Amino acid sequence: RDFRKMIRRNRYFFPLFFSVAGMLSCDKVDELLTFRIADETTFRVESSVLANLPLEIPTPDITTNSSQDFENNDTRADLVRDIRLEELGLTVTNPAGKNFDFLKSVFIYISTSTSSEIELASAENIPMGATRVLLTPTKEKLDQFVKASSYKLRTRIVTRETLTQDVDVRVSLQFKVTAKPL
Repeated sequence: RDFRKMIRRNRYFFPLFFSVAGMLSCDKVDELLTFRIADETTFRVESSVLANLPLEIPTPDITTNSSQDFENNDTRADLVRDIRLEELGLTVTNPAGKNFDFLKSVFIYISTSTSSEIELASAENIPMGATRVLLTPTKEKLDQFVKASSYKLRTRIVTRETLTQDVDVRVSLQFKVTAKPL
């Protein structure tokens, strides 16, 4: 009888408790099967670029080591459930001491030889004095790009001022990967 009273009194508590416990355990499982993949490339903004005009900047193809990254994390490409861009940062590497005062906005796109191009990340109204710029990542799934043997980035910028010297910029990417174990 005491058990029946307890159940009646707590009839809403038990389903709620087990639902919350189930969600927490799923999050823990996803956390255990989540890892990061980092890539890096550079691009150059040529001197004498005119201010307030959009400019396309070529970047070399990025060869991925994703199969090795998957293997290092005890999974395979076919077991990957979700890849998203977690962070994309820009840093001036040359000339020394240069900041992003020259840059008004930047948009970076990603594609492969077999996939259509999509926007990867962007930043507008870049603050004066910034030495590192973090772009806002897309919400898109990026599995097809990161699983490929290589992908291409296309960068479109608008500058605030005309540059008097070339500026080299490092692009650091970090992808969050969720996969099933082997």
